[in-house]
Amino acid sequence: MKHHSPAPSSVVIRYAVPGDHPAVFALNNASVPNVGPLTEEQFAWLSENSDYFRVAERAGILAGFIMAVRNGTAYWSANYAWFASRFGEFLYVDRVIVAPHAQRSGVGRAIYHDLTAHAAGQWPRITLEVNLKPPNPGSIAFHETLGFRRVGTRSYDESEVAMYEFPLRASLPENQE
Repeated sequence: MKHHSPAPSSVVIRYAVPGDHPAVFALNNASVPNVGPLTEEQFAWLSENSDYFRVAERAGILAGFIMAVRNGTAYWSANYAWFASRFGEFLYVDRVIVAPHAQRSGVGRAIYHDLTAHAAGQWPRITLEVNLKPPNPGSIAFHETLGFRRVGTRSYDESEVAMYEFPLRASLPENQE
């Protein structure tokens, strides 16, 4: 996979720093039900235990973020446990959010290109889930376009999620903005 560095005026992907946490936490909880809500304690745990926690900026403004956790982590997520019971090694995308003002502008693709470049050679796959109930058709279409393949579904309470994997021997389609 080719990894393209963004032009200065486009998307910048960088490590999250503590100063980003309030804005990331607010964006996360503003994005419910597409992602699960987090308490401050849960967010602090994820911030400290994510193997990959990056933010996307455009013109210095938060445009999105991603948090991913490696296999073997003592993590409370039942969706993470679903993957852990089926796959040996993986990097689990716990949450990825593009801010409403930045959607459909290449931010999501930039985040995933950075993620795959980071994960290649460390894990054989990236895993994640997308809501089926409540529906999130935009996220499903986006992930399937990138090459994620559905490997199952999981139902709980009043919810249902589609479980996806991206084998890292594959490569993402080139950026098409």
